[in-house]
This record gives sequence, structure tokens and C-alpha cells, in this order.
Amino acid sequence: MKLSLFTAAAPDLEPEPTAQLLAEQGWDGVEWRVTDQRPADQPGFWAGNRATWPLTGLEDSLDEIRRITDAAGLEISGIGGYVRCTDHEGVERMLSATAKLGAPRVRVTVPGVQPGESYREVFARARDDYAFVADRAGELGVQALVELHHGTITASASAAFRLLDGLDPEAVGVIHDLGNLLFEGQENPRWAFDLLGPYLAHVHVKNGVWRPTGTDEAGVTHWEHGWATLRGGIADVADYVDALKEHGYDGWITCEDFSTELPQTERLADDLAYLRSLL
Repeated sequence: MKLSLFTAAAPDLEPEPTAQLLAEQGWDGVEWRVTDQRPADQPGFWAGNRATWPLTGLEDSLDEIRRITDAAGLEISGIGGYVRCTDHEGVERMLSATAKLGAPRVRVTVPGVQPGESYREVFARARDDYAFVADRAGELGVQALVELHHGTITASASAAFRLLDGLDPEAVGVIHDLGNLLFEGQENPRWAFDLLGPYLAHVHVKNGVWRPTGTDEAGVTHWEHGWATLRGGIADVADYVDALKEHGYDGWITCEDFSTELPQTERLADDLAYLRSLL
């Protein structure tokens, strides 16, 4: 297994110094974040992230993305895109850009269920959309990935398998995400890996916690979830990596540590050291 970092977790530096930092620390690769983000006074994971490539004008940035990545001696483990499967024009752009970049895979997101909508109907439409995604990805020689993510129709491995079952696993696959599953969709990872089979294409690792926010007048405790260091959250990262080994997974593990206890450089170095120790 090889280790990469999703640049959403590295908001402080521009792409070139980010790549240089990852190379100096000993990471194998990088998963570039691509989206048109909100501006912010200070860099953050989701807004003002300096290591994010804009979706607008992406085609004009491909040579620079490749130059920066190659100069650092890194591989591109994947593209962290945010285009939704319902946006066929946007999907076409992301798949084509991924192919031109020479990257192997790109995330194509799925919707959640909005008030007044039916899960079954949203799911059926997304299934049709992902059939389109699979056809185009196969033609372009790249792989489109569904991420297990809370708040979407594929919060669990079971749901993602149901969405993709019967489509070409060379063209579409699943990102199994340990941290997201703490908040919705948790299933025994060993069973989930077995269920996904050839659709297990990529892995994201982060950790999180549930924190009490107070008790209401009825004596009921309310909770919220948040992110934690790889070592400090609820999930057993060591057991998770062991499960991947037992399954025979030999792909990328991409770190997505959104904790804020440590400065970025120190946080990333510790993440890499910990993950290396588990491998």
C-alpha cells in the first residue's frame, strides 16, 4: 500500500510548496483537491484552501499540476473532485481532465435526499447517472469513484455496492472512508471489503469523535461529531489497516486529517509516521 494526502487537509500552502513538503516528509503521492471554493480571510479546509485547484479554468492548469507533481517526485493517487453525477457536462469535464492529466481516478459525488424527495427515486436517478459515468470513464480509461459519505445516498458500503452493482469495476469504484463512517453508515470493515470486492478502489483515512453538547430540559444529552487526530479518535486505525491487509488490498491510503490540535506541518508528519508504522 502507498500513502498520499488529500490537499483539503493541507490548506496553508500553495500547490507547489505543498507538493515539496509532502516529498520532503516522505509521502508517496498526492490527491489534489479541485473545486471552486469560497474565499476566506484565513486559509481553511473548505474555504480559502491554498492547495486547491479551481474547477474554473481547470483545463488550463493541467500542465502545471503535472509539472508540480512530477518535480516533487510524487504520484497522483487521484483527483478529489466535487462534481456531482447528476451534472453530466461537469462529469465529462472532470473525467476528460483526469485522463489528460494521466491520473488514474477521480471522485464523482452523489446527492443526498432533500426534504420532500423520496430516497428510492433519488437513488434510482443516481443509478442511471452513474451508468453514464461508467460509460464515459471506461471510454476515457479512468475510474470514477463514489465516496462513502454521511449525508449522501451512499453513506454505507452496502448502499454504494447497490448503486454500482453490475457496472464495470474498471470504470467505477468506491472510496471506503473510515472517518465518515463514524457518523453514518458504519459497517464491519472486513464484511464491507468483502461485499465491495472489485469495487473497493481507494481508501480515505481520518478519525473523529462524538462530543456531548449539553442536556435539555427532559434530561436528554445531545451530541455533535467532530474531527480528531488519527491517534486520538474513536476509530481503531490500526485494526482498519490490518483489515485492509487481510483483504489483500494493495492500493492507496489517502490521509484526510481535519484535526486542528497541531500545526499543519507537524500534523502531516505525525500522520505519515503513524500510518507507516501500521504498514
